[in-house]
Amino acid sequence: MASFAEYLFYFLFFYFAITVFYLFSLSVSGRLFSRRLARATPAPGSSGFSGTRRIAILVPAYKEDGIIVSTALSHLQLDYPRELFDVYILADSFQESTLEQLGALPVEVLVMEFEKSTKIKSLNSALSRMQKEYDIVVISDADNVLARDFLMKVAASFLGGERVVQGRRVAKNMDTSYALLDACSEAINNHIFRKGPNAVGLSAPLIGSGMAFDHSIIRGLLQGIDSVVEDKVLQLRIVGQGLFIRYREDALVFDEKVDSSHALKQQRRRWVSGQFVNLRESFFPAVGQLFQGNISYFNFGVMNNLVLPRAFLFVLLPALVIAGWFVSPGWGIASATVLLAYLFSLIIAIPRVLLNRDLLIALLKLPKAILVMAGALLQMKKSHKVFIHTVHTKTEISNSLFNENGK
Repeated sequence: MASFAEYLFYFLFFYFAITVFYLFSLSVSGRLFSRRLARATPAPGSSGFSGTRRIAILVPAYKEDGIIVSTALSHLQLDYPRELFDVYILADSFQESTLEQLGALPVEVLVMEFEKSTKIKSLNSALSRMQKEYDIVVISDADNVLARDFLMKVAASFLGGERVVQGRRVAKNMDTSYALLDACSEAINNHIFRKGPNAVGLSAPLIGSGMAFDHSIIRGLLQGIDSVVEDKVLQLRIVGQGLFIRYREDALVFDEKVDSSHALKQQRRRWVSGQFVNLRESFFPAVGQLFQGNISYFNFGVMNNLVLPRAFLFVLLPALVIAGWFVSPGWGIASATVLLAYLFSLIIAIPRVLLNRDLLIALLKLPKAILVMAGALLQMKKSHKVFIHTVHTKTEISNSLFNENGK
């Protein structure tokens, strides 16, 4: 009769085998069916001039005095008819001098005042105060720089019939090992969790910025959300209403990457907390939606949240292999196969341009990053309810792999 330790091993093996097979399938799909995605993505001007849609760019910003003027200027320089888009700065807890500088620019400044600030509160307030009518609402973070052709490509997608579009977020900076690891992590997420699902006909998860919505639906989607990981709740609402989220890989959004272990811990603590809370709250509704044929809802509510962060898998999967050899050689080989499938999934998801000497040097920081993630897990209680502000400082793009035109 098997011991408790063996039963525990069997349980963990099948859990990791299922989640790794899930990652492997999406990663391979994103690679094999990329041409299908390209055919489904209209180019600017392919169905009429893209610059016919009125667009509002909302930029929620909390204490971002150091970068917000630079961000506003970059948004004003986008290659889109200037009379057809407006930039709204949602200014929360800004200094008066910063507000004066913004007031001198052709942007709309909406001052926010909350007892407890969150991004979702700023967005809901802005949507209720906007006086003009728009076709598309784009949400961009205060540290983001949109590629110059971002609006043209998003508008083309909406002309093609899309109602929700997620752009591709890439690194704004790769100036430290932690920033490079963060950039690599986001590239893997883009390939597996966004490109992969779209390749098999499922909605792509939202990232939190670089998102575009039909103006007629966004206000109703955001109302009543009480979480600092609003993108997870929002994407469930979207697919719950039968809408599709299109991932537009060529619509680039430059996002500032963490440059230290402290910043990594702050960011991941909120993400990990939100993942587990979202799994608990959405599990049974997601199972119900699955029986109704809504696979995208099940994918968001269950499968995305079942996958442990990569930092943990780098430790736990090798441990599973060692434990497997203690059970039997057959289980050891099976566990090693799961580990190899996981590594293969990551390798084919990493853009070739990132596979260089700098990445190898950055990998030396991986053990410390894993410890930071473990610390984030221990401190994650109620992190999904508490707004954790990350200080941003980068005003220029220092990513040699891309320029502002996405090339």
